[in-house]
Amino acid sequence: MLVVTADIMLDETELVFRFVRASGPGGQNVNKVATAVQLYFDVTHSLALTQPVKTRLWTLAGRRISSAGVLHISAQRFRSQERNRTDAVERLIALIKRAAEKPKPRKQTRPTRASRRRRLDGKRHQGDKKRLRRRTEEF
Repeated sequence: MLVVTADIMLDETELVFRFVRASGPGGQNVNKVATAVQLYFDVTHSLALTQPVKTRLWTLAGRRISSAGVLHISAQRFRSQERNRTDAVERLIALIKRAAEKPKPRKQTRPTRASRRRRLDGKRHQGDKKRLRRRTEEF
């Protein structure tokens, strides 16, 4: 069990790992060993997440989530498979933590009297400038 927050605990069976060859540094080892990790997590069928968290996670993930609702995280920062696996899991946990935070509701505010006056003064000033640029008709 992976502890994400006090309320959210992910079962490790929900995570699917695929190991592929990584690009970048590694010498001859890079051609022989599959060190890059691709982590797949099915958001839509996860029992650990509530519906509001799933919705926020869907928007936060962006292009990393497929139309079927599967989140894909690719990790190849390190040369060892285990460190990349840990990195991918940590990134998933960080993403779910961000999605678990409830957004602060926006308090509706009204513009102050001074800001309304400044806006209208600016509009009046712009109008006066354009009016002064007009050609006057002389008879």
